[in-house]
Amino acid sequence: MKKTILSVFLFCFLCPAFSQSFMHGAGITVLGSSTGGNFSYGEGLTYSPRFNFVENEKLSVSVGIPLSLAISVSTSTVYDSYFNDYTDNVSVGFVINAPLIVNLNMGRGSTKENRQKFGYFVGAGFGYHHGDFLVDETDAQGYNYVGSRSLNTFGPAANAGVRFGVGRKYRNIEVRLSYMKGLNDTKPNVFGISGLFNF
Repeated sequence: MKKTILSVFLFCFLCPAFSQSFMHGAGITVLGSSTGGNFSYGEGLTYSPRFNFVENEKLSVSVGIPLSLAISVSTSTVYDSYFNDYTDNVSVGFVINAPLIVNLNMGRGSTKENRQKFGYFVGAGFGYHHGDFLVDETDAQGYNYVGSRSLNTFGPAANAGVRFGVGRKYRNIEVRLSYMKGLNDTKPNVFGISGLFNF
């Protein structure tokens, strides 16, 4: 009898802590990446689905993929030793950023039941990034020129942000900062800032 009562008590206690739910949001994003002496940035859209696999009244632990698609603009300056002059170059390309992130969510937006006015989150994971950018190159004769390159990289990623309540339900506006360090090619640094509406 004692084992049955203990089992029922543990079941009632642990079920709310491990309840699960799906949440998502969408908004705008700005991504920037630096590779060597070159810099590119992109503006676009983010869709951020996440699955809470542990949650209670105050917090949740979630796994999600904040997928960002953007149009990039990259700039590069090349010194022409023959004319003793600098040339500025601009290129337009395409950016995809897709990290798999595990977040600790507190306050508003952590669960569908949380009605606090303010919330925040922090998390880490692993990501993939594709970007088109310009790169300064030197040929066999020593002449500098600009080439267009596509970068596909992967590496550790992290994000953090805040959420502000909107309306009576769990809906909120989210401001997210993100960072990813590429491990291959030129080991780029990828930065991002996003504004999302979570519904």
